[in-house]
Amino acid sequence: MPQILLFFVAGAGLILAGRRWYRDEQRRIVAELRAAEEALARREAESAVPLERDPATGIYRPKRVQQRADGASD
Repeated sequence: MPQILLFFVAGAGLILAGRRWYRDEQRRIVAELRAAEEALARREAESAVPLERDPATGIYRPKRVQQRADGASD
């Protein structure tokens, strides 16, 4: 009978440890996904190109950067 109790206690301990490990892994993965989504959103915001409509064709094209007289771009 003591062996059964020992196995029961060991099994309960493994279940609790497994649940804790699962919870910690789940939180770690959620944090990594959140960081990746934020990085992707920043990258998309930084690389967004304003568009302007070509009046002759009606097609939207990337806006041209105006060149200043001193050679620097605007």
